Formats: sequence, structure tokens, C-alpha cells
Amino acid sequence: MIRILIADDHAIVRGGLKQLLSGESDFIVAGEASNGLEVLKQIREQPFDVVLMDMSMPGSSGIELIKQIKTQKPKLAVLVLSMHKEEQYAVRALRAGALGYLTKETAPEKLVAAIRKVAGGGAFISAGVAERLALELGNNHDAVPHTLLSDREYQVFRMIVSGITISEIADKLSLSVKTISTHKTRIMQKMNMTNSAELIHYAIRHELLETFGE
Repeated sequence: MIRILIADDHAIVRGGLKQLLSGESDFIVAGEASNGLEVLKQIREQPFDVVLMDMSMPGSSGIELIKQIKTQKPKLAVLVLSMHKEEQYAVRALRAGALGYLTKETAPEKLVAAIRKVAGGGAFISAGVAERLALELGNNHDAVPHTLLSDREYQVFRMIVSGITISEIADKLSLSVKTISTHKTRIMQKMNMTNSAELIHYAIRHELLETFGE
């Protein structure tokens, strides 16, 4: 049996996934979590084969949560099921330790196949993501500017281009305004840009722009 932990902050999403996955004879949904802290608590307390997780949850989430899961349970398979397009987070999720990345538009049968694949130690990614990952791992000198950002810088970058102010970003990430301002300066330097408008135009051009909900 493949023991699955479903992590998503929307109860209706968890319910739908549980109903879908419970129909598979070799699956058992052994746990649910609505935030990063619950995920980490559950993986410490009981065994799972796969964590099926959203990228955006309260507390530790996304890339940070993947890294924490892999630190605590290196052999535990992480499969991301996200509302974010592949271009926005897939390569970073894989670099952090995830074995697969799917969007919530994915067909149910593809999700089922992905869970079985990662549970067996394999990777489940699209051809496009595989190509981008190969380019980055190959130290491509023509890398797209936003791929040069650290995970934290990329997180701040996406919040800036979504219209969130520096003080609001500091509050959301529990960091000081000075720290966020430093991140912004480094982002500008790495991407060779001089203002937020240029960042926004870049984000639109590369389909990275997305509103942030609670």
C-alpha cells in the first residue's frame, strides 16, 4: 500500500483528493494537513510514502517546506500539486527535493500515475520542465535572469511584481523591512534592472505574474 499525506489549506480540495485517491486499491490516505507545521508534525509521528502538497499554505510552505521535509525524511517522496504554472516554481521545487510537479488542472489519471511513479522513487515531470532543469544543472551561461535568484529572492521578486509593498512583504515573511529592501536591491542587480516597473514588465513577458491570495 502507498501511504499518502495530503497537504492543502483548502478543506474542499483535501476532501476531493481523498475521495479520488481512496478509489485506488493500492492507495491509502493516511493523513491530512492544512499547513506546513502540520505536515512536519505528521511525518515525524507516522510513516508515509508520498506527501502530496500544495505550494501555498500558511506558515512554512513551498520551497521552504520541501527542504524541511527532505531534511527530516530524506527518503520521503514529495509530489507537488499546485495552482502555480510550471514556469513559476517547478524547477525550484525539484531542486529542493520534490520528485514531481503537477498543476491542479492535471487530469485525475495523470495524478494517480504520478503518485505511483514517485512512490517507487521515480520522477514525474513534463518534458518542458526536464529541459529547463537540464539547462540550469548544466550551468547554462544564457540562463533567464530570474533563474539566477535564490529561492528567497525569487519569492520576494514574485511578491513585488504582484503589487505587494516592501512593508507588506516584510510582514508576510516575518522579516525586517531592511532585509526585504536588501533582497530587492540584489534582485535588481542580478536581473540588471533599475525599478519595479521593469520587474513587472519582465514578469508579464515570462508569464510569472500572479496575484497572491490569503
